[in-house]
Amino acid sequence: MARDAEQTVGRPNRLAVLLSMAMFVLVVDTSLMNVSISAVVRDLDTTASRVQSAIALEALVSAAFILIGGKVGDLIGRKRAYVLGLLGYAVGAVAMTVSQSLAPIVVCWALIGGIGASLLLPAMQSLIHGNFEGKAQTKVYAMVGAAAAIAAAVGPLIGGFITTFLSWRVGFALEAVIIAVVLSGIGLIRNVEYTGPRHIDLVGAVLSVVGMGGVVLGILVWQEGGDRVLALIGLGVLALAGLAYWLVRRKRADRPALLDPALFGSHLFRAGITGQLLQQITLGGVMIALPIYLQMVLEYNALEAGLSLAPLSLTMFGVALLAGRRAGKRRPAVIIRTGFLLLSLGTAALIPLVPRAGFGWQLLIPLAVAGAGLGLLVSQLNNYTLSPIEEERVSEAAAVNSAGGSFGLSFGLAFAGAIMLATLSLSFTTLADRSTVLDPGEKQEVAHALEHNAEVMTNEHLDTLLASKPPEVHDEIIRINTEARPIALQAALIIPLLAALLGLLNSFRMTRLPDPRPTSDDSNLLG
Repeated sequence: MARDAEQTVGRPNRLAVLLSMAMFVLVVDTSLMNVSISAVVRDLDTTASRVQSAIALEALVSAAFILIGGKVGDLIGRKRAYVLGLLGYAVGAVAMTVSQSLAPIVVCWALIGGIGASLLLPAMQSLIHGNFEGKAQTKVYAMVGAAAAIAAAVGPLIGGFITTFLSWRVGFALEAVIIAVVLSGIGLIRNVEYTGPRHIDLVGAVLSVVGMGGVVLGILVWQEGGDRVLALIGLGVLALAGLAYWLVRRKRADRPALLDPALFGSHLFRAGITGQLLQQITLGGVMIALPIYLQMVLEYNALEAGLSLAPLSLTMFGVALLAGRRAGKRRPAVIIRTGFLLLSLGTAALIPLVPRAGFGWQLLIPLAVAGAGLGLLVSQLNNYTLSPIEEERVSEAAAVNSAGGSFGLSFGLAFAGAIMLATLSLSFTTLADRSTVLDPGEKQEVAHALEHNAEVMTNEHLDTLLASKPPEVHDEIIRINTEARPIALQAALIIPLLAALLGLLNSFRMTRLPDPRPTSDDSNLLG
């Protein structure tokens, strides 16, 4: 272990880069999938809603198991959990590279990859906390946040280019290569030993999976038009309430629990977790609505969609780097407040532009404003939340922090997607009922089709499906589709807007709290 520590101190910059590369893979994975939706739909002969469900399922699995993932890291070693998480992502990347149907992608990419994320995220944050101190720790958290922003920038651009001129599969093959590079430097990491109780809280683990999984699963079922939505969401809420009660009860009995509820006694920790959750809900909602708008409404290919999203992702990257380097003596809470303000303004400006934009770059200014807000947030929130936490509890805190982010992302993806499809169904049915061209039988046929499978489709795809219809019916349904899609996308964007506004309110509470003080600030391992 002493030798590992010497290596870490001797080559800290390389370690910081490798940790940033791991975060890069984590973020670019979903970004690649989002920008390649239409190509995946075509190549695998599936539907956009099924691909969306796979994207949301991956985030759901990550969120559902992430508290357990943090505890597993304590028990088997955080370094080992980090390696297993990377290997889980590698399995998903290879599956995306070779699969010929959606089923292996659901199993390997969404399920195994999601479990990999549940191990990787808390382990990575714990290892940063344990391998760096003081200003160095702040720098590395900012670097990892910037890496997430780089992935958001490179995912749409490079992913779009690769998908258009080669294949979307090549992007995921490159992910596997990056993972191999990260694993080659695993010897640089000093494992952070866990000194707390090593008992397993099975009841707490089950309640955490059922709780977080049930809420998002209920929304996914709603998105797919399934039954018992309220029952699933209600089960999730009850399980989360049961988890809170169980943790408090175990604490009072002085028995080991999945996590220490005393963490939530910190005002700083609660405010940081809330900010993380709301930021990710906003990001998830925007990143499910905009790629669909660009690919299904404007009928862009993956490269065009990636270029159109560049103002968001590149601004996010640039601002995250600048904020990490030049924050100086500015209060983290004030930077976070500015971030949520810009994110709210940018998202709000997108809503009236969606039906009017004839090409993607008409969204440049609001996307750049929202990206600047996200850049400020990713540069500050992780360090704000975790820097004051003592070493023995950092794994639990990192797991909760990661759970908030993953749950927020999956919730944003699922809920915004569900709102979009529900609004599409309602708008399409309403417009069809008002039509003077469609006869009652055709109106009933439209309503029946939407009841079982509401789907955002390009006019080109719909044109093919309506080839056998009379010209006047064909043209009328195309017109209805053209009018209904922007309404549905506007409704979906309301979800990230509300989350950003709630984040802004939470940031005002942050400014009234004292700034977080790192547990140690006497070492700068980055020099």
